Amino acid sequence: MTKTVRSPFNHEIGGTVEGCTILEKRVVIPPNPAEKRRGVYDYLVDVPPLPAGANSKKSASRSKAPSRATSQESAGFTRATPDEMGSVIRRIGGR
Repeated sequence: MTKTVRSPFNHEIGGTVEGCTILEKRVVIPPNPAEKRRGVYDYLVDVPPLPAGANSKKSASRSKAPSRATSQESAGFTRATPDEMGSVIRRIGGR
């Protein structure tokens, strides 16, 4: 299986990006040394196949995981005042 990865780093064909082998390289934005700007590259990479059990474990764990935020938590939140935070606010006069 293949996918496209965009990167600001210049790699060669046959190298690796994000753990995948580079098959093709395309320059999206050429580098410009006068402006000290890097180029942007698209890489067509070969993705190694996942083990057969890995896909079923991910989907099972996601469906069983409880949601982290409840409606009561998000509805009852208010910002802390400076007195509650215990910080000092200093005003600096005009210069």
